Amino acid sequence: MKLFAKGSNVSLILRIALAFVFLYAAISSFLSPNDWIGYMPKFMRGFVPDGLLLAGFSVFEIALSAWLLSGLYAKYSALLAAAMLAGIVVLNPLLLPITFRDVGLFIAALALFAEESRAPAHS
Repeated sequence: MKLFAKGSNVSLILRIALAFVFLYAAISSFLSPNDWIGYMPKFMRGFVPDGLLLAGFSVFEIALSAWLLSGLYAKYSALLAAAMLAGIVVLNPLLLPITFRDVGLFIAALALFAEESRAPAHS
């Protein structure tokens, strides 16, 4: 038996890793919103109060984390995570010295999508 058999450990490890990142960012933004509001693209700010925008995004990140951890329709949660991470990098080009890590997370989300696309449908 292979240690990382397709559809088992690889998917689980990637789902946990991605969920951790989104949960950490969400919880941290609730605890220290001033540290996180600067990552919201300027064109998104001003429609609603910054705190509400950040809180809404944080709730979305928590929901995405729960979805990733559930394993249900994992290829779709991976695709949404990849899109969100790509958006963070593309919409914040001046913050690349910080968001460069999100490129690696984007690739991890794509790897999860690829892994789940190969796996037989279980949900």
